[in-house]
Amino acid sequence: MSDVLIIGGGGAGLCAAIAAKEAGVSVNVLGKTYPIRSQTSMAQGGINAALGNVGEDSIEAHIADTLRSAHTLGDENMIRRLCEKAPEAIGWLDSIGVPFSRLEGGRVAQRRLGGAGSERACYAQDYTGLKILHTLYDTALGMGVEFLDELFMLNFIVEEGRVLGVTAIDIGSGEVRAIGAKSVVVATGGYSGLYRGFTTNSSATTGDGTAAAVRAGCVLSDMEFVQFHPTALKRSGILISESARGAGGYLLNSKGERFIDELKPRDVVAKAIWEQIESGEDVYLDIRHLGEAFIEENLPQERKLAKLYEGVDPVIDLIPIKPVAHYTMGGIEVDSNHMTKIKGLFAAGECANAHVHGANRLGGNSLLETVVFGREAGEGAAQFAREHGSVTPASSGQFEKDRGFVAAIPQFTNQIDFYEKRDFMGKIFYRNVGIARSEMGLKGVLAAIRQMQKELPFMGIADKSMEFNTNLLEFIEFGNMVELAEIVLVSAIGRNESRGAHQREDFPAEDDEKFGGVHSLSWKEQGVLCNEFEGMR
Repeated sequence: MSDVLIIGGGGAGLCAAIAAKEAGVSVNVLGKTYPIRSQTSMAQGGINAALGNVGEDSIEAHIADTLRSAHTLGDENMIRRLCEKAPEAIGWLDSIGVPFSRLEGGRVAQRRLGGAGSERACYAQDYTGLKILHTLYDTALGMGVEFLDELFMLNFIVEEGRVLGVTAIDIGSGEVRAIGAKSVVVATGGYSGLYRGFTTNSSATTGDGTAAAVRAGCVLSDMEFVQFHPTALKRSGILISESARGAGGYLLNSKGERFIDELKPRDVVAKAIWEQIESGEDVYLDIRHLGEAFIEENLPQERKLAKLYEGVDPVIDLIPIKPVAHYTMGGIEVDSNHMTKIKGLFAAGECANAHVHGANRLGGNSLLETVVFGREAGEGAAQFAREHGSVTPASSGQFEKDRGFVAAIPQFTNQIDFYEKRDFMGKIFYRNVGIARSEMGLKGVLAAIRQMQKELPFMGIADKSMEFNTNLLEFIEFGNMVELAEIVLVSAIGRNESRGAHQREDFPAEDDEKFGGVHSLSWKEQGVLCNEFEGMR
């Protein structure tokens, strides 16, 4: 048993682990993959902080931009805390060795991202998230944080409203294990994997921690809000960083026309691109005018990705792009100390909803949240562990239940190929639960998802082996995805307005009278999904 158990080794999980370790407690980080493969590595554009290194900026301006982007769904106190701690966060990252790009004189370089009123994003070429992630991992290893890699978390062990650990599959052996802890931080990322084939996220981003949290008794909030990144490669959906537009890149249609201010908030730009594509136009990102020297110095990854996956060289060619699912604003409801409804269970990063992003995340704020709130969650978990001590589970009910479930999966009939259903879900989510939504389309997808829920026992797996059975793991992931898909849909159907990343064709305006400042809440009672809109007038 550890004092603090972190689920997920991305940016938020590593920051939580480092902060908890600094607080003098024992820390384990559990993950189904290795930390350096986490989604944080794909955060290319930068991390916001009002340093004023390039032009004028202020913390108040950062707060105002974030509130505006949130469309009345941001908590001003949490946003203020995030923005006020941003300069300190950059200083800390700098002190542990993050290789930020520099201005002449040595100050950290900054550039403007969409929705920002100034050049606020600190960056490391266009590898910002990757370089932060590697530096955090090195730091955690050097501090003696213990990593439990290739363990797939199944569920939280909860008794009398307190978390006591988790159950997990040892991927190497196939055995189910119970892992105890005095407190737990879940930092498992978002649920954009629902849009499989139409997302910038890796195939591992399947919302496992979020699904386990709602099963354990947590509340999920604002699950209908999914941000679509405006510029992903047309064929593969691989991200082309907002830094390309921040550096001066243009968006062009087939006629060579610019049709939108490229640095408006992401929801606005993504919608404009979607409308161009729906009208029959192809859309391109043009950075040719920036020149080869600038591109190689500041956007080397974007050039490599375009060459590798689209067969074009951005120095001389237009980059074909489309918007795809990128970031999920909804997640596990937490209080101001990042604790969930369950005592001792904290959440941080994209899986958590700390009410700083609201209806549309501001570019550059996701990495900032992982650092500031990740560290706060780790500190809170350490304090909880010290104050409450360990408790031995009264029974092994959750462990026995999960061990029985995993053992039963190979016996499922496997009449239906869940891989086909998973791909189908990605397609119908992109088309009907994407940038443009309507009641008819949403309800059609909900019916399909509920049918998948009924069919799960008839899907099963072909690989019956124990060791490194990816077929088994992907089936469990699919079950988590189907569970979250229903919640996203029910929340989206109930919000009869357009706000930020949630755009309803049948309700095209923001309805502040009915939905202003109102959050969707979802939870389960005896396995049945419940949903309401908090404070709806």
